[in-house]
Amino acid sequence: MENRQGKGISFARRIYKPRIIGAAMCCLSVTAALYPLGMPAWVWAALLVNGFVWPHVAYQLAIRAKFPYNAERRNLLFDALFSGFWTATLQFTPLTSVTLLSMVAMNNVAAGGQRLLLGGLLAQLFGAGLAWVLFGVQLNLNVRLIEVYACLPMLTLYPMAIGMVCYQLAIKLSDHKRTLSALSRIDSLTELLNHGSWKDLLNLKFHKCQHQKSHATIALIDIDHFKQINDTHGHIVGDTVLRQLSLELRRNLRDNDLAGRYGGDEFCVILPQMSLEKAAQRMERLRETFGNYRIPHLPELKVSLSIGLADFQPVYDDAASWLNAADRALYAAKHTGRNRVCVNTDSLARSA
Repeated sequence: MENRQGKGISFARRIYKPRIIGAAMCCLSVTAALYPLGMPAWVWAALLVNGFVWPHVAYQLAIRAKFPYNAERRNLLFDALFSGFWTATLQFTPLTSVTLLSMVAMNNVAAGGQRLLLGGLLAQLFGAGLAWVLFGVQLNLNVRLIEVYACLPMLTLYPMAIGMVCYQLAIKLSDHKRTLSALSRIDSLTELLNHGSWKDLLNLKFHKCQHQKSHATIALIDIDHFKQINDTHGHIVGDTVLRQLSLELRRNLRDNDLAGRYGGDEFCVILPQMSLEKAAQRMERLRETFGNYRIPHLPELKVSLSIGLADFQPVYDDAASWLNAADRALYAAKHTGRNRVCVNTDSLARSA
């Protein structure tokens, strides 16, 4: 409900300024065509209200409504009704009539597509019918020069206003798209890269190392006995531990290092342009820092990390081979007592 209301208010705000400009321009165009017809004073009063009061009334009706979006769509139908009324009142003088009807139709298409366009056409017919009842059916095909000049602002300024609204909306949609794209790559709990995004970047890094002869090391990090933490202290505590590790990763890594959540309690890091030895030192510091973490209301809870490292080797066929090497090192760390950093033995053998 709140989301729909917020969108409706935003919709009303987008239309508010173009309606102010459009209504004023329409008033100018109608005045030029209406003047020779000798209409009564109440018609002129109605024109002034439509041109300079209605935009503000429409806006207030929309933002104060329970469903602002629906209220604004009704306002657009009233715009169409008014255009039909003034077109028939002006005896369908060609230039002014086409200007009024087409600009309102453009509004309806932009705001509601085909459905609102059809609704607007019906509203225009109703408005024209109302004018016929009041003033009779008359047709005036003459176009005076003053009417041409009076329509020029409407034909130039109003499309520019609509174009600016569409441009701003396109920019906003582009920003939303980028935000959604970023969110789709991020793990919501840890705010690190998710599994799929990290693996995609690992593939890119593998090919870069392969073709540019550059270097990188990857690390797989596992929280020791994490299932036991969840079972003993609950998932809220478990989530707290996960967030703490993600925080320590961000504190201990460089800006160009890529950290992600690989699985439930398993994290992964790509360390570009870092040797295996330096990566081991960096991960050792991370292990020690994380091992000192305590939850205030659970001082007895101690956490530790098992970490497996593998640097890029030209003999790897693909990124999966590189990842498997780090996984073997992690397996070694977990099966030789945990709470330690282990390096893939293939890397050690080649460096030796």
